Amino acid sequence: MDVDSQQTMEETILVGDDLMTGPPSPVIPPEIASHVLEGDEIALYRECAEKRDKELRKRLEESEHKLGLSMPLEQAKERAIQLESEITSLERHFILASGAEGVEGFRQRWSLHGRLTDTKYVIKMINK
Repeated sequence: MDVDSQQTMEETILVGDDLMTGPPSPVIPPEIASHVLEGDEIALYRECAEKRDKELRKRLEESEHKLGLSMPLEQAKERAIQLESEITSLERHFILASGAEGVEGFRQRWSLHGRLTDTKYVIKMINK
């Protein structure tokens, strides 16, 4: 084994060889094959998920707007105050989650960000 022919740690990181040794396996294990998306399927899944998200947000907007119109003014104010306190709580949880590392931390932040965005949007619809 020639010492000069081996890559140093710096070279390994720069070329990305630390991520994979050897060629990728073309065989997908049968137990997960039905759950693996490839090529066009990924794009189609992403497109369907985005469409579903837009439809859900539109329905949420419409229902919150109708709710805001049908509520007496005092109840709408109480709901807005309740949602503002929920936003404050979510923002605090988001700050705490920013200290969590790894995939679990990412999942927490992603979930909290979505809930925070949706709650702010609901308040906007109620106040219309």
